[in-house]
Amino acid sequence: MARLAGDPGPGRWLLFALGFRLPEENHDWVRHELTDAGWRTRTVIRHLAVIVPVCIVVAVVLLTLVPAPAWLAAMMVGLILAGSIFSVAAYADDIRASRLRQHDLDVPNDPDLGRPAH
Repeated sequence: MARLAGDPGPGRWLLFALGFRLPEENHDWVRHELTDAGWRTRTVIRHLAVIVPVCIVVAVVLLTLVPAPAWLAAMMVGLILAGSIFSVAAYADDIRASRLRQHDLDVPNDPDLGRPAH
């Protein structure tokens, strides 16, 4: 896949996934990332880049420091992933609107609401 103009690269992409504002030179990429087809999937993928390391830390702590059975660690990780992915998917429109405003970009109208999301 060809890289878009203003593609931030892996380091800045991770900062963007963590919620940081990217510089002006990346605004075209941010607009594409948050408005083009597939933006909901990309929002969940960015969330996974943040939550998977947290789940790994939780699993390691449960399996080493707290001698918990492996099934308990797996269930805890599954609960964290399921709950957080559901929350991100449910509030994707509001997350997108917030990130667009963070970068001083226009928020597109929601076809269901007839106005921009919150």
